[in-house]
Amino acid sequence: MPGRTVPSSRPALSLHPLALAISLALGAGMAHGAGMAHGAESTAAEGAADDAPVMQTITVTGSSDANAYTTRKSASASKFDLSLRDTPQAVSVVTRAQMDDFKLDNASKVLAQTTGVTVEAVETDRTYYTARGYDITNFQFDGVGIPFVFGNVMGDLDTALFERVDIVRGANGLISSTGNPSATVNFVRKRPTAGLAAAAGVTLGSWNTRRLDADVSTPLSADGKVAARFVVAHEEGDSYLDRYSPRKDVAYAIVEAKLTPATTVAMGHSYQNNLAKGGMWGALPIAYTDGTPTNYPISTSTSADWSRWSILNNSTFAELAHQFNADWRVTATATYNRSSSDSKLFYVYGTPDKATGDGLFSYPSRYGSTNKQRLLDVAATGKFTLAGRQHDLSMGLAWSKSTLDDISYYGRGIGTALPNGTAFDGSYPEPAFDASTDGSAYQDERKNAYLAARFNLADNAKLLAGVNTVKAGSTGSAYGVSQAKSQSDTTPYIGLVYDISRHVSAYGSYTEIFNPQSSIDSTGQTLAAATGKSLEAGLKSDWFDGRLNLSGALFKTRQKNVAEAAGTTPDFKTFYKGVDSESQGFELDASGELAKGWQASAGYSQLHIKGDDGKDARTFIPRKQFHLATTYHVPAVPALKVGASLTWQDAIYNRIDDTTTLHQGAYAQLGLMANYAISRNVSLSLNVNNVTDKKHLTSLYWTQSLYAAGRNGSATLSWKY
Repeated sequence: MPGRTVPSSRPALSLHPLALAISLALGAGMAHGAGMAHGAESTAAEGAADDAPVMQTITVTGSSDANAYTTRKSASASKFDLSLRDTPQAVSVVTRAQMDDFKLDNASKVLAQTTGVTVEAVETDRTYYTARGYDITNFQFDGVGIPFVFGNVMGDLDTALFERVDIVRGANGLISSTGNPSATVNFVRKRPTAGLAAAAGVTLGSWNTRRLDADVSTPLSADGKVAARFVVAHEEGDSYLDRYSPRKDVAYAIVEAKLTPATTVAMGHSYQNNLAKGGMWGALPIAYTDGTPTNYPISTSTSADWSRWSILNNSTFAELAHQFNADWRVTATATYNRSSSDSKLFYVYGTPDKATGDGLFSYPSRYGSTNKQRLLDVAATGKFTLAGRQHDLSMGLAWSKSTLDDISYYGRGIGTALPNGTAFDGSYPEPAFDASTDGSAYQDERKNAYLAARFNLADNAKLLAGVNTVKAGSTGSAYGVSQAKSQSDTTPYIGLVYDISRHVSAYGSYTEIFNPQSSIDSTGQTLAAATGKSLEAGLKSDWFDGRLNLSGALFKTRQKNVAEAAGTTPDFKTFYKGVDSESQGFELDASGELAKGWQASAGYSQLHIKGDDGKDARTFIPRKQFHLATTYHVPAVPALKVGASLTWQDAIYNRIDDTTTLHQGAYAQLGLMANYAISRNVSLSLNVNNVTDKKHLTSLYWTQSLYAAGRNGSATLSWKY
C-alpha cells in the first residue's frame, strides 16, 4: 500500500523545568493524609506467599478498589513488580474504572487521556501515536510484544479485554529491546477472579451506534483450582463522516489452572474483527493551491460508495508460572498472533484550486495483507543476599519472528481528474483492480537477553541496573525495496530511587537506544540502526496508602541516524536520510483518590524538539498538552456519580514547502459523564463528548487530515453480579 510521508521541521518554544516543583507542592498540600510508611507492605506480602494460591499471584487487577484511578504496583517498566514511586521512570496508568466511567472502549481514547501522548488519527482506520516527540512503536500484552510492523495501529483496538493500560514513557531499555525513546504501551489482560462474577452492558450512542458488552468469570472445578473468564463485545453503527459505518466483534477467553501449589498454567485467545464500510484511505486536502486552508464540513469524506476495510486479529497465548520458593519465580509465555486485512480503497490526491475545486485526482486500489508473529518469553525474578542486605534479580530471554506478506492490486483509472466535488460525494465507480500489482514479503527475527538487579543500597536508596542485548535480522523486500539487515547491540540501563521523606522520592535514570531500520538511502543502501541516549530525573510521591500517586519528570533524549523521508525515486519509491534530533521537556502526572469518593487522573507535558540543523522539528506534535479526567460520588445522593474530562493542546503546524504551511490552532475538548445506581446490580450512565462542539483537525502528521467528531453522546445500561 503506498505510504505518505511528511518532512519534519521547524518552530520553538521555551521550557520551564522549574515547573517540576509543582509535584512537591501538590504533595505538601496532601501531607495531612496518613499514609503507610514507604516499603512497609513487603514483609506481610512475602509472609503470605507460601499459603496463597499461585494463580492469585499472577492475576493482575488495577487496584483492590474497583473504582481506583491508579494502581499500587506495576511491572511494565521492569520485570520487578514495583510501586509507581519505586519505579525510576515515568509511568501512567489508565485503569478499568476510568475506562468504564468515560467509555474509553478503544486504544486511541485511552491514550488521549494519557500524559504526554498524542493520538495522530491520520485516517478512519489507521492511527499513529507519539510521546516525547517520537512515534510509539512498542505495544505489549502482559509485558510481551514486538514493535509494530507498519509503525501504526490498523483498525480500532478494543479495550474490553483489558484490566488496565500502563504507559511507560521514555526509552524502556530493559523491557523493550528496540524502539523509539517515546513510550511503551502495555495492555494488562483481564484474568479470572475468585468466585463467580458477571457483568453486561448495552450502549446506545450518536449516529445510531449500538454496543453490547459481556464479561463472565467462573470457577470450572469445585475446588476453584481451575477458573475461566470470557469477554465479548459487539459494536456497530454509522458515523459523523459521510458513508462511514464501522463494525467490530471482540471475543476473549482465558483458562487458568493451578497444577500444583506452586505451578500455574494459563491459556487464552483473543479475537477482533473490524469491518469498516466507507473508510477513508488518506484524508482531506487541507490547503488550496494558494496556500490558504480548506474548510470543509466535518462530515466530508473522500471514500467511495464501494470502499471497505476488513481487519482481523487473532492472538493465542500460553503461560506457565512456577514459584520455586518464597523468593524465586519463573514465567514462560508463548504467543502466536495472526493479523490479516482485506480492503478496497479510494485515495484522493492533489491540491485543489480555491475557486474551482479542481486539482484532485483518483487512486483506487485493492489491498490484502497477512502478518504472522511468533513470540517466546522466559523471565525469572528472585532475591539474593549481598553485604548483609537482600536485593532483587531479574533475567530473561526473548525470541520473536514476524512474517509479512501483502499485495496491492492497483485499479484502472489512477490519475483520473475529480472535478466539481466528485472527490467527496462517493460517486467514483468501482474499477477493475488489474492495472498492476506490487507488494511485500519479508521476515523479521529478533533475539534478546537481559539481566537486571535492584540493589538495596540503604533503607532509603535503591539502584536498578541492567543490560539488554539484542540481535535483529530481516530478509525479503517491500514494494521493490530490500528489507535485508542484520544489526545487534547491547544497551545499558541504570536507575536510582532515593526516599527524601516518608512520602516523597527523587529518582534518575539513564538508558541507551538501539532501533534497527530497513529504510534505504538515495543510493539504495540500508540505513544503519538509529542509536541514542535518554536521561530522566524527577520526583514521585504517594499518599493515602498508595491510593494517590503524584510525579514530575524532566527528560532529555538524543537520537542519531533516524530515518527521515528525503525524496522520491523516478519510480515513486521514497528514499530516506539519517538525521539527528534532540527532545527535552518535562511532565507532571497525578492519578488516584484525592478525597473519599473523588478520583482523578491529570497530567501536563511540555517538550521541545530540535533537528540536527538546530531548527524545530516534528512541529505537527503539540509542545504543550494537558488532560484531566475526574469523577465524584455525590454525598447527598449516594447512588450518583458525576464526572468530567478535559484535553487541551497548543497550536501545531507543518511546513510543507516555501509556499504552504498547514496550521491547527490550540483547542480543548470537554466531556461530561453521570452514573446513577438504580439498584445494587443495575446502573445507568450518560456520557457527552466534545460538549462545546469544537471543530478541529485530528492530525497534521500527514499533508492530509480529517475533522474530529462533533458533539456526541451515549447512554449505557449496565448490570453486575
